[in-house]
Amino acid sequence: MPDQPGSRLASGPGRILVFGYGVFAVAATGRSLVQLGLHADRAPLAYSLSLVAAVVYLVATTCLLLGGPRAWLIAVAACFVELVGVLAVGTLSYVVTDWFPDKTVWSHFGQGYGYFPLVLPFLGLWWLGNNASTRGR
Repeated sequence: MPDQPGSRLASGPGRILVFGYGVFAVAATGRSLVQLGLHADRAPLAYSLSLVAAVVYLVATTCLLLGGPRAWLIAVAACFVELVGVLAVGTLSYVVTDWFPDKTVWSHFGQGYGYFPLVLPFLGLWWLGNNASTRGR
């Protein structure tokens, strides 16, 4: 495989990050689709936000794998959206408990997933920051 400008994003420790994002993309997609398909009337906002989380994880995974300046920028944006999402949904799930009757990916700051959804955006932003040279100038 030729050395592409952004190929470092998915190499070394970046492989672990890509794997983590990939696992969460699959897990969040599956769980949110099942919840929306079977119990959409129970917590439509919570389950829809889980689907949004799944899309964010998918975008981050794809951009980390692709590399390059545009993918780097989109990955940074995805990590920021993820961070804001997990903080906002995590807070709301404690404040407005009726909106989150079941566990979702970002509810309770990712408690149902070992708080990994809370840690993942920080790791992603750290990794992307340390690989800012892949964005090109």
